[in-house]
Amino acid sequence: MTMSEAPLSSPIAAILFDLDGTLIETDNRWVAILEQKLAPLKRLAPRLDTHALARKLVMASETPTNYVLSLIEHLGLSSSFFGLTDRLRRSKGLATREDAELVEGSAELLEALEGRFGLAVVTTRARPEAYAFIQHAGIARFFPVVVTRQDVLRMKPHPEPVRKAAALLGVRPEECLMIGDTVPDIRAARRAGALAVGVLSGFGEKAELKRAGAHLILERAAQILDYLPS
Repeated sequence: MTMSEAPLSSPIAAILFDLDGTLIETDNRWVAILEQKLAPLKRLAPRLDTHALARKLVMASETPTNYVLSLIEHLGLSSSFFGLTDRLRRSKGLATREDAELVEGSAELLEALEGRFGLAVVTTRARPEAYAFIQHAGIARFFPVVVTRQDVLRMKPHPEPVRKAAALLGVRPEECLMIGDTVPDIRAARRAGALAVGVLSGFGEKAELKRAGAHLILERAAQILDYLPS
């Protein structure tokens, strides 16, 4: 368990969760595939860290990909691209509705938080797949609010999704704590004025989450219970 210097001292009324890598297991298959493709470059540059380069390339493609899919959906063309999102996520090693598994301790965490805090999902998934997953996983009852890429014009790292979730829960962004595994999750929270907690159960790494401004960095989301008021 690792954490930054800043404690979680602000009043917390609501906790917002990313899905992939935070509540949902992911194996980051795209990074491994791209790392293999980049391997020949080590002949020219033996010190090249192909794993780090692969991660950066995949992360750089994530936001543009989500915006393209969002545009398709906002234009009402998603029916013409049936299954496209799941195919993209499967190729990247991200969970789909058929194979999603909860990160260890997530179900118990939600049980412990229910009734104590407002709870919401803030995800770049499309609305149908986000709801399909949380229903399949048996955690839909914990989330009266689910903010997807179809519910906002600007996605994480923009603060709009965090602010929308806060408004729907009836709290101020400053009263929210956002838990996510990537730099966009952390930046969205910080820009909205919310507390930002990074987790190492998904795509992000400690150093980059810390640079992005995470107030706290944990191995997995369930450990947040050790830092919340009893």
